[in-house]
Amino acid sequence: MMFSLARNALNALKIRSIQQSVARQNHVKHSPDFHDKYGNIVLAGGTAFCVVAWVYTITQIGIMWNLSPVGRVTPAEWKVQ
Repeated sequence: MMFSLARNALNALKIRSIQQSVARQNHVKHSPDFHDKYGNIVLAGGTAFCVVAWVYTITQIGIMWNLSPVGRVTPAEWKVQ
């Protein structure tokens, strides 16, 4: 009985100390780091680079894009044997 009472008291103290340390950490001023300062700029720059690279690729490397063959394909003459 005495052992369980002491153990419960010790656990209560541990829980209170954890709660106090969490409360202290919540009140600490958060100084901006690299991601806070430049995160959106880096994201926008990466997006712009990706878009420009794909636009260049699509327009400059000469891929034929499944265009309609109407008007370009003429049927061959029938050869009767």
